Amino acid sequence: MLGIAALYSSLLIAQTLAPSQQFLDLKSQLEKYGFQVVIELPPKRGAYGLFSESRKKIWINPVVFDLNIAKPTLIHESVHAAQFCAGNGKIKALGLKIQPIANARRLFLRYKDARRQDLEREAYAVQTQSNSFELATNLLNKYCNKLGNG
Repeated sequence: MLGIAALYSSLLIAQTLAPSQQFLDLKSQLEKYGFQVVIELPPKRGAYGLFSESRKKIWINPVVFDLNIAKPTLIHESVHAAQFCAGNGKIKALGLKIQPIANARRLFLRYKDARRQDLEREAYAVQTQSNSFELATNLLNKYCNKLGNG
């Protein structure tokens, strides 16, 4: 059965648009810092991306390439990776002063827990900036370098 799932997953990837160079660069940077980035359906149904603290793993749903949101999705998950590094293996808010665009508010306010809202607010804030790629790479360098990774 696993063979069929792997074949289906590879067919999904084959039908998607090619990742941008920035997506590939960010994926490589995450991997340099010890994160595993996989392009497959996340274990949480309906998620575009998912970060697992316990496994240092990031899932990117293949559909994001067809929706043309692959880069912002990976940027969002990269912020969670930086939060993980900042918390020395436990995800914590970075204290970023930037805010997400107004349309993103509903996406993080749906979480009931204030801590989770703050984590998601930071991820959406970075994801929605015009210089989101640079912000994400800088956050990874700032917080993950100090752990001696990479």
